Amino acid sequence: MSVLNDVEAVRALDPENMYNRIFDLPEQMTQAMKLATGWNVPASDFPDVKNIVVIGMGGSAIGGDIARSFLSEELLIPFQICRNYVLPEYVDDETLVIASSYSGNTEETLSAIEDAMERSAMIAALSTGGLLEEIAQINEIPMLKLPEGLQPRAAIGYSFVPLMMFLEKIGLVKDVSDRINKAIAHLKACRERMIEDRDVNQNPAKQLASLIYGKMPIIYGGPTLSDVMAARWKGQICENAKLLSFCNLYPEFNHNELVGWSHFPPPLKDHFIVINLRDSEDHPKVSLRMDVVKETIEKQDVQVIDIYASGETRLERMFSLLQMGDFVSYYLAILHEVNPTPVDIIENLKKEIAERSKALAQAQAQQ
Repeated sequence: MSVLNDVEAVRALDPENMYNRIFDLPEQMTQAMKLATGWNVPASDFPDVKNIVVIGMGGSAIGGDIARSFLSEELLIPFQICRNYVLPEYVDDETLVIASSYSGNTEETLSAIEDAMERSAMIAALSTGGLLEEIAQINEIPMLKLPEGLQPRAAIGYSFVPLMMFLEKIGLVKDVSDRINKAIAHLKACRERMIEDRDVNQNPAKQLASLIYGKMPIIYGGPTLSDVMAARWKGQICENAKLLSFCNLYPEFNHNELVGWSHFPPPLKDHFIVINLRDSEDHPKVSLRMDVVKETIEKQDVQVIDIYASGETRLERMFSLLQMGDFVSYYLAILHEVNPTPVDIIENLKKEIAERSKALAQAQAQQ
């Protein structure tokens, strides 16, 4: 019997309850809507926005990525995600900068918001507190305070929903609540197929995790709706399952990375698996490329699996892919016999950087 069918064994590997964080995404999105509804943000404080920049890292930035991708066909101004200590040079007093840091202490985000203030940008923030809250209070920056106690990647509802509702409050988008509510209803229906007590033979997330187990997954998405989802799948597999994964996008990788599949060393074929994230509204040429590339890679005896988004609306389909990827990453963690929640290597990196930065500053002060 697969360990994935043993609920007690599964839960023993998940003492911090990542499973419920994934399962409860629809409820988290509902709660995020309630919080954002009560966020008093006068539209007059954000007039004539010419472009949008969301600053954030990791799980705190992915909500901005989803918003950018989702709104790409309706937003009439540029929308960029900044994962850096400094902002793009074009940022000025006509730029809306939204700082997203779940902890409130992300050093790149704190540096970038200081840069935004120096350029007199229009600024808002999303966080549980930390130094970002202090900066917001001192500088009278509107900040929505989020519930604490989650890993940033498990707070995707809190990083996406308030951002979308904020954009609606200041007049940049419309009909946000209705579209989010439809996505929530769809997620509640979809998750029943992937719950922990559903047998592997009837659980698509467990089945895919079993196929990936022991291999390095490469996630390919389209250039629009599934672009950010390919990155989300990769990130969740890396963080939850502690397994290296990589992603890329059609049609771009067909002009470079694809060549790497043309002379694939036979000893490697058993160590890779490819996931194609597909959508019913993919450009016809992109769909054709996915078909042809699948055939090309399969000639190297590497398995390629197509995962199709489900749902009527764009947001439903985006979050259906996100939800399945999250469940797959969770079940992969169980197969690897690792706790899906901790990310010790990231915490160690932060600690080491902080210590070396402090030592460098002390050395410079003594010169």
